[in-house]
Amino acid sequence: MRVYIANFGRGNWAWPDCLARGTIAVMDDVRVHPFWKRDDREGYIREAQKELRLATGEYVIKPVASRWFNLNTVLMQTYGDLWIHREKDELWWTESIASAPTEEIIDDPKPRHGSTRIHLYHKVCSGWSDKDKKGRSLSWNGLHARAREFLFTEGTFQQLSDDNADYARVLISGEPLSPWHNRPDWRAKAEQSKHFPVTHFDARQRTVARMAMMAMGTAQQSGMQSISIKKNKNVVFLNQQDLEAYIADLLANQEGLCALTGLSMILDDADDDTELRCSLDRIDSNRHYERGNLQIVCKFVNRWKGDADNAEFARLIGKVRSSG
Repeated sequence: MRVYIANFGRGNWAWPDCLARGTIAVMDDVRVHPFWKRDDREGYIREAQKELRLATGEYVIKPVASRWFNLNTVLMQTYGDLWIHREKDELWWTESIASAPTEEIIDDPKPRHGSTRIHLYHKVCSGWSDKDKKGRSLSWNGLHARAREFLFTEGTFQQLSDDNADYARVLISGEPLSPWHNRPDWRAKAEQSKHFPVTHFDARQRTVARMAMMAMGTAQQSGMQSISIKKNKNVVFLNQQDLEAYIADLLANQEGLCALTGLSMILDDADDDTELRCSLDRIDSNRHYERGNLQIVCKFVNRWKGDADNAEFARLIGKVRSSG
């Protein structure tokens, strides 16, 4: 049994219908969907990057386009898997069953850029519940701080790793969660959360603020006199709050994926590999911190990329991958 954390459409617009119909859903733009039907991944990615735009008007990055290609397949093939969805303070779950999805072509209620048509698939599941299998209510704020890290997703579907999936299954079954809660790292996370309540300033917000502050600090330093030659790095935003809002949109648009490697990034509070933490990068190092010139990458990627452009770094990463 696989475990998926799911949202249904931009801004989660399809959730009320999924809840009412007892379904899981996925949608795909009519301009790229024919490539999925032909199982043409590269064609799908090329067309997505050429035709589709984000709500900000920017191009779709390759890792996100590649991920979108997989979504229809995941929905078609899921059977006996656990699906979890967060709606404000409620946690809902269902299990996929052997059912054929229905397909419609509709106007996108929340298009990313301009009006367009989408293929909408609904697949009947076992029905959504906000109670565990012992009948106890499931509350988001009642979850352990560590569990909130992986039971939240920026993307459409996110499959959990084995250990996190085991936790989710036990949570839904209503069995004791002490094997996880008693771990030293989980205990430390619970203690830390008392000092940083998620309801006021959560890990995602702190991650965004940290990237914005670093960009502002870098820009200020670039104007200082130095023996070495430094490039100007101005922040072309109204203020830090304006920059933070833009970074938050980038993080959501990238669905938590590194813009250059497609790796899943982690937020600042996560206890996983710190080299996978989010890092704000200028696409063109000769330009400023400005709209259209920013992307979020893994910490190690930003360090390795340095002043290289995206194409050159992607070429080198491709060589590393092909050598393996």
